[in-house]
Amino acid sequence: MKEEGFKDHTYQEISYREGDRKGNIIKQGNIKVEGMAKISIEEDSHDGVKVILKKDQDDNIKEIKFICSCGETKSVLLDYSE
Repeated sequence: MKEEGFKDHTYQEISYREGDRKGNIIKQGNIKVEGMAKISIEEDSHDGVKVILKKDQDDNIKEIKFICSCGETKSVLLDYSE
């Protein structure tokens, strides 16, 4: 089966680290929607490496993640601010 490149899936990005956090509980009042993120996944069947692109709502790439079939991952984070 031939892969047709990256396919985007759009998700809401949330932040939940503000406020009094105790343990593993996230309270509804502490959740804030920060924007939208598009996630794209491409898998190279020859090398067993998955490439995941995370983009913002303007299609700027924010993160590139490489996942090996052995389980090891490497990420590149891109910051466009100066």
